[in-house]
Amino acid sequence: MGVSTLKKDDLGNENTPQDLLLSLPCPPQKRQKVNDLEDFAIVRRPRLLREAESGFSWDALPDELILAVFAYLPLKDLINVSLTCKRWHRLSFDESLWQTLDLSGRNLLPGVIGLLLPAGVTVFQGSRSCIWNPLFKTNKPLKVQHMDLSNSTVSVADLQSILCLCERLQNLSLEGLVLSDDIIKSIAKNPNLIRLNLCGCSGFSAEALELMLSSCSMLGELNLSWCDFTASHVKAAVNNVTSKVTQLNLSGYRQSLQVSDVKTLVERCPFLVHLDLSDSMMLKPECFQYIRQLNFLTHLCLSRCYHISPGALLELGEIPTLKTLQVFGIVTDGALQVLRETFPNVMINSIPLTTIARPTASSKMNCEIWGIKCRLTLCNPTGL
Repeated sequence: MGVSTLKKDDLGNENTPQDLLLSLPCPPQKRQKVNDLEDFAIVRRPRLLREAESGFSWDALPDELILAVFAYLPLKDLINVSLTCKRWHRLSFDESLWQTLDLSGRNLLPGVIGLLLPAGVTVFQGSRSCIWNPLFKTNKPLKVQHMDLSNSTVSVADLQSILCLCERLQNLSLEGLVLSDDIIKSIAKNPNLIRLNLCGCSGFSAEALELMLSSCSMLGELNLSWCDFTASHVKAAVNNVTSKVTQLNLSGYRQSLQVSDVKTLVERCPFLVHLDLSDSMMLKPECFQYIRQLNFLTHLCLSRCYHISPGALLELGEIPTLKTLQVFGIVTDGALQVLRETFPNVMINSIPLTTIARPTASSKMNCEIWGIKCRLTLCNPTGL
């Protein structure tokens, strides 16, 4: 998939991503000389714009009615009709048509992001894409509220040029990307951010992380697992996470996460419903005295916390709200059976991968992010 550099076309000063149209019918050719009147009647004007026998003309339709028709067009056809005339080009890029856009897994060449996101996109799925220079022609803030760029190929500079224009984000996923302090500071300018997934990210300081967590006071779901964190990063996360957080993933910090950190987390986030502390080698059964204080805890993940013995897990039976428990790697098959018999109302080792703050369930690859379906999408991977 690729979208070429944007350039002027036959529509004057309007711009259209030309390579989107490689597999589409070519626009009408220039008028050619003909020898007979019948042929002349065919080529003198595009069929779509000729008046029908009833006297109907598309030119007479109001913008609202044409937009209502365009709202049913898939992405490729919407781009195609933008070549018809200047009016249709203007209408085809009306922001009411571009609210949800899925270009995941695509090769987005320079200028494509800079043209499409300012068109009024509020939901953008761009995971696993290759994103080149956005080339924004405006400094106005974007309207994007939900954006997934997980596991994309994008430079730090290009990512910053996108995020510096985002101030309305509610859901953001940058899983697996290299970031910077400037990017983290741009994220901090989104006071309404509810879900943030930075799983596997790197390249930013503990100070920038502290600033972001302090600024984004509305965060409810936070995934900071398996980042390139030092002990200072972990302390910054633990000491600055807000009481609004109900789902938290701090897994992957084998030597950095201590029992004292669990105590701090419980004090700062008393309303935790989902807590993932997997792969924390320093955690011991002593942390259970704090975890039991979470009156709303429903999902707990302690996989590969090898200093926690299977017998010690029986203490978790004192959490009446617990519904799922993940303890992969620390219980044998026999011990697992005992746990299941002891906790008949708790599903044990039933969810191998975390879903905290992630756009879609790990088993689904569809056009939805955080439950929002994207209308404009290219279902055929070779279509762009």
